[in-house]
Amino acid sequence: MLRRTVLGGLAASTAIVRSAAAQDADWQKLVDAARKEGKVVIYTASIGSPFHKVVFKAFEAKYGIKIELLEARASEVRERVRVEQSAGRFLGDLHHNGSTTTWLMTQDGNFQPHGPLPNLKNIEPPYEASEMSIPAEVISYCLMVNKNMVKPGDEPKAWKDILDPKWAGKILSDDYRALGGGAVFFMVMYDSFGKEFHEKLAAQKPVFSRDIANSERRVARGEFPLYIPFSLQDFNNLKGLPVKPIVPAEGRPYVRFDLSMLKNAPHPNATRLFMNFYLEPEQQLVFGNAGYNPVVKGVVEKTSEEIRPHLATKAMGTTTPSKQDAMLALAKEIYK
Repeated sequence: MLRRTVLGGLAASTAIVRSAAAQDADWQKLVDAARKEGKVVIYTASIGSPFHKVVFKAFEAKYGIKIELLEARASEVRERVRVEQSAGRFLGDLHHNGSTTTWLMTQDGNFQPHGPLPNLKNIEPPYEASEMSIPAEVISYCLMVNKNMVKPGDEPKAWKDILDPKWAGKILSDDYRALGGGAVFFMVMYDSFGKEFHEKLAAQKPVFSRDIANSERRVARGEFPLYIPFSLQDFNNLKGLPVKPIVPAEGRPYVRFDLSMLKNAPHPNATRLFMNFYLEPEQQLVFGNAGYNPVVKGVVEKTSEEIRPHLATKAMGTTTPSKQDAMLALAKEIYK
């Protein structure tokens, strides 16, 4: 009996080793096929990002596969794909966009399954992959204060602290009634605290602005002591200024960017290879140090000491694409 048990264990171990070897061989075949295809055509809504270009160049250097890039606003990328695919012209390989636009385009039938990717196993909750898309990087939101105007003891510690009457008329904010960080903030706060939270915040008379970069500078200049929601990806742009990001105790609202393979992609093997490459810790670390939350395990711990405490916080919640229109309508009703 002992002999049979040992032999059975050896047989199982051998099968596992053979299976792993077969998977490695299959992946190597994909790598070889990708190199023959020679390029990946990426449609992205991340315009002018130097961090993405670092990852693109690293991919080209490692595999000798060229990346062709088209950058446009999220809605423009969606329309381009719609027009091309309606005309039977399948030019793009990979779509890189926010999760809401990705969801809408999935409903439109613009994508095809990406298939197995070895690095999918490294994705950490609450981020997850689907048959049609994988998480790419995450934009996280918190609040920002002017350190010269807000003493440490007066800093908001929880999201409900901004409802304190002392902040009335002193909050600069992205507009909750339009798509963007403000809409993300509105939906997550509504899901977490209900309509009453927003009614009380509306009574604080927040000042809306859709010029995010200028709003952050206005707080730095002392026009307002508080700005919401502050995107952590802007953290590096404000170094040396008297501002401080704060992630409240409940956590950070976030919005995910996704990668999806476009339907009838001309270079499917190179596309799959790039998607898997994007999930490698080295590439995710590029985004982490840039203020984006990585989507794979063990990367936050390796980010710079300045940004790490903010990234290593609870993911509070994100948008629900199917509720987007209703939430925008509700925001317009509350914040008149």
